[in-house]
Amino acid sequence: MSDATPEDSRSIDRRGLLKLGAAGLGLTAAQGLTPGLVSAADSAPFSEPSNLGPAPAQPFAADPMEVVRIGFVGVGLQGGSHVRNYLGLDGVEVVALCDINQSRLDEVAGWVTADGRPQPKLYGRGDHDFVRMCETEDLDLVFNATPWEWHAPVCLAAMENGSHAATEVPIAYTVEDCWALVEHAEKYKKHCVMMENCNYDRPEMMVFHMARLGLFGEILHAECGYLHDLREIKFEDRDEGLWRRAHAMLRDANLYTTHGLGPVANVMDINRGDRFDYVVSMSSPSRGLQDWAREHYPEGHPKRAEQYLLGDVNTSMIKTVRGRTIFLSHDTNLPRPYSRIHTVQGTKGLFQGYPHRVHVEGVSPAHRWQEWTELRDEYDHPLWKDLDEQSQGAGHGGMDFIEDYRLIKCLHEGTPTDANVYDGAALSVIQPLTGWSNANRSRPVDVPDFTRGRWTQWPQLELFGA
Repeated sequence: MSDATPEDSRSIDRRGLLKLGAAGLGLTAAQGLTPGLVSAADSAPFSEPSNLGPAPAQPFAADPMEVVRIGFVGVGLQGGSHVRNYLGLDGVEVVALCDINQSRLDEVAGWVTADGRPQPKLYGRGDHDFVRMCETEDLDLVFNATPWEWHAPVCLAAMENGSHAATEVPIAYTVEDCWALVEHAEKYKKHCVMMENCNYDRPEMMVFHMARLGLFGEILHAECGYLHDLREIKFEDRDEGLWRRAHAMLRDANLYTTHGLGPVANVMDINRGDRFDYVVSMSSPSRGLQDWAREHYPEGHPKRAEQYLLGDVNTSMIKTVRGRTIFLSHDTNLPRPYSRIHTVQGTKGLFQGYPHRVHVEGVSPAHRWQEWTELRDEYDHPLWKDLDEQSQGAGHGGMDFIEDYRLIKCLHEGTPTDANVYDGAALSVIQPLTGWSNANRSRPVDVPDFTRGRWTQWPQLELFGA
């Protein structure tokens, strides 16, 4: 993965992050997130920028393009997976690659030329070379798969230089940067899409389809989260271990909101008929990373001296303007099987994930679950029916391919993207807000309305077949 950013107030020295703790963070990245970095306050220090006018009356759609010219920033594990996906799509040119790892750059460039395509331009002069790429290359889309701290800077640079932006999750992790991305997308009239792959997982899309068919009745409640034992990954000396553990030293919040929350937000029509109103949050004590370090490193090892703020289990509750409730959890420092929970409950039935099962009144046996596969033939989402074979072998069970396919299809056809900058901001801003609530005795904190009232007018999200 690349670690590039302009030299401005959003810069982070990744190499010093693990060594220096909070001292290695720039102001923007540090403020508003943890008890160690935020003092308790009478009111949340988050406000809407004063220079914004109304949001667009309709979701943004760019002019259709026959060929989408892409520059990639960060071609590590996830970024490289996306490069392979785009090589499998028609109407795509891989123009440029940017990463600080020269050997990885050369490797991924080799995939492009082996596919019979021209050699992409390589950018690897250092952390900030993605800015030169955005300024130099004629790009329609900049795709960003870097560590979290670079997501907002890369997207801002892309839009400032005339390109649409797509980024891995989260779109940002400060309130300020969420608003900056919204402002840039509106000012430059560019897409800024957070690539939430879990929106396209097969069970989640089946639930979305069933909800649209009315099988669950009125949706009232959802439960979701990111529950994943990442201890070994966080302590690696490569890939995510180079940066992800550092966030646990600096922040006590729900650090990874979007995987669980994205599919739930789609079902609940967030930003398209409803919106997040306020959130409350609390965390358990922090024990898991400390225990792992003691068990795996000898006395005197620097990793045993690290101090962590992140509570092992964060529990947050979101209330929507229409009164619906969402339970959101984060749990990555303790031994456990993987889960995103994924419960969607309505007046006529519910779906519950991990294991995936469903109960629909009048369809399922009374008071009994059905395995989700029993209903899949009838209620599988049309996208999965159409793209199942083509997505075989792609990352995360094929959902990465489907999200990439959908983005390119929308750009080709000149339609609004499935998710837009307002969705990315709404899902991501929950992260810093949970930090503030957690630091202030779990007090409720309002969620910004990035749509500035347009959520009452924008049409419901619809997803059809390929």
